[in-house]
Amino acid sequence: MQTKKQKVALGMSGGVDSSLCAHLLVEQGYDVTGVYLECWRAPGCRTEEDRKDALKVALELSIPYKVLDFKQQYRDTVVQYFFDEYQAGRTPNPDVLCNKEIKFGLFYDWAMEQGFDFVATGHYAAISEIDDRMYLHVPKDEHKDQTYFLYLLKEKQLKHTLFPLAGIEKKNVRSEAQKRSVHVADKKDSVGICFIGDVNAKDLLKDELGTNPGDVVDTKGNVIGSHQGLWFYTVGQRHGFEIDKTTEIRQEDGTLVAKTNIPPFYVIHKDAKKNQLVVGFGQQAFFESFAIEEPHWITAQPENKKVVVRVRHTGQLLPATLEQTNVEGSQWQVKLDTPAKGIASGQSAVFYQEINGKTVCLGGAVIG
Repeated sequence: MQTKKQKVALGMSGGVDSSLCAHLLVEQGYDVTGVYLECWRAPGCRTEEDRKDALKVALELSIPYKVLDFKQQYRDTVVQYFFDEYQAGRTPNPDVLCNKEIKFGLFYDWAMEQGFDFVATGHYAAISEIDDRMYLHVPKDEHKDQTYFLYLLKEKQLKHTLFPLAGIEKKNVRSEAQKRSVHVADKKDSVGICFIGDVNAKDLLKDELGTNPGDVVDTKGNVIGSHQGLWFYTVGQRHGFEIDKTTEIRQEDGTLVAKTNIPPFYVIHKDAKKNQLVVGFGQQAFFESFAIEEPHWITAQPENKKVVVRVRHTGQLLPATLEQTNVEGSQWQVKLDTPAKGIASGQSAVFYQEINGKTVCLGGAVIG
């Protein structure tokens, strides 16, 4: 008696990662439907090309293919959030919200309503069952790890999610695709904002928000230069703003800095109320701790408060201690073992611990 195949809705972007996923899932015996999520269409983007590439892969595999139009929802949630956060003086991560609202929001909900057993994506992430609980963890390719973008997933979603690239290193993906004669095996990877792609974020912000010149000040509040708009800068950045060469520059202790030997300045804060960009020298750009609110825990709140934290997708895993600062568990302080640079309000802090030999993504929160 033949067992009924499990149905998988695979998010297909037209790139090599998700195209290889389609082949792997078919080879593993799943009943696969390729789904292209159309979220952005603007001059310069490659939506039409990507959509056709995804369709060609589906046709070659003889699997059903669907297009879901989420352009309006994407604009109203992810893109508007991107603009609103920058305008408020914060540094958002739109890819995190995109995964929550689109891929594991609208797409996931659609798949479950249509009777699929799983959704699958080309993320570099892994899922394991440990002691009857489902955990998201770092995949085989630790350098390509994308769990940072997935920290808002829920445990119940992990039970219905497949990451076919969990055990494959990125360096082998193209060769595996070439073995299967996948036509996009050599296609350039998409970079930049989720679904928008390789666009200049500064240009995007300028088109939407324009410019809003203001003062660059040191940590004492002294005006030492000018900026073009707070949304063009992020904490830790060391260029893009103007320092007035005629202004006296002083160290934190008040020592005058020679005009011929001014160290590089780093953005250390954005004051949206005053429209001021606060900058400082190297050591002033480092933070020992930061606050988070309303953390989201994927499977369970960590019992051991010693964690490692990542404050940007490509950032290091930093040893830290979590301290709950109110009884409701909505406010926490993150104390770093070693001060780190570039802790930006609005970015996500994502926490990890070793569980049964796996680097598990516990969850995370937006930095206050």
